[in-house]
Amino acid sequence: MSTRNEQERERLKEEYKEHYRRIKEAKERLKTAEQKGKIAQAIQNMDANNLLESVDEFLGKVKDKVTHAEARLDVAMDSLGDDEDSKLEQELKKEEMDETIKRQKAKQTLKQVKAEMGMLYSEIEKHAEEIKAEKTIGHKKEQSSSSDSEKEST
Repeated sequence: MSTRNEQERERLKEEYKEHYRRIKEAKERLKTAEQKGKIAQAIQNMDANNLLESVDEFLGKVKDKVTHAEARLDVAMDSLGDDEDSKLEQELKKEEMDETIKRQKAKQTLKQVKAEMGMLYSEIEKHAEEIKAEKTIGHKKEQSSSSDSEKEST
């Protein structure tokens, strides 16, 4: 009999489990049905005018923000254009200044070369006097003319 009691006990245990599963499923169905009912009630209670007003208000705010953003973009684009123009002007001025500086440096270099050439010419003349060479090109100095006149008078 013990096996029969055990079998009966197992059968009852399975019936209880099945019963509790059904109860659990029924509770879940009740919960979803209640949620659906609440959603349906909320939709019925919604006032279409209030909803439309809030949507219109939202769209108005969005339009204002878009308009503001477009205005800021226009201002930025205008200032960007002005910046480009001023940058071009600055580049042109810089190029002109660079050219002027180059010209001044070239003039200074030319003056320096001329000064060095003059000094070189003076040195050549001094050296020629030291070795008592006569000039064959250019103006003669008065000393050499006076020495020539002295030679002629003797």
